[in-house]
Amino acid sequence: MNQKSLFSELEEAEAALPGKPAEKLPKGSKQAAPPGPIVDGGLKLEQFLCFSLYSANHAMNRVYKPILTELGLTYPQYLAMSVLWEKDKLLVGDLCDRLHLESSTVTPLLKRLEAMELLSRQRDTKDERQVRVTLTRKGKALKAKTGAIAECVLAASGLSAKEAMVLQTSIMKLRDALLKAS
Repeated sequence: MNQKSLFSELEEAEAALPGKPAEKLPKGSKQAAPPGPIVDGGLKLEQFLCFSLYSANHAMNRVYKPILTELGLTYPQYLAMSVLWEKDKLLVGDLCDRLHLESSTVTPLLKRLEAMELLSRQRDTKDERQVRVTLTRKGKALKAKTGAIAECVLAASGLSAKEAMVLQTSIMKLRDALLKAS
């Protein structure tokens, strides 16, 4: 696809966006400028898909931070614990696959969770090269305190449950395509 046809498609997509009445934003929040016409043959920052994902990720982390601080977890630690709450006694490699992270990133995170007595790490009995991660009683008990997180995040998003599921499906499709292309 050449640059001119890409810009034409972007302008057509932009024109097709439904107009929404202006909504009141929470005090202190900022609304990004809506995507506008292409300037000087290039995209404006607000038209970069990568920037939209990047800034949405930062906004999402700001929503999670106070909730997770009460639990004593960081967002990456919460993700690792969520995977283990789904399926306990995972190999580190399997946990890394689920999180789409390298073991060099996950290992220090697991060490901190182990120091917090939320999980234990032990060499696998079948293959000593592998490390198996198991939740402790304290780690299993922590799950009971996470029940309202999804509702809080959904409420903060301003999306309906259906809109959130459609968006999540689109983002996962994008992620998978980018992983395949890289």
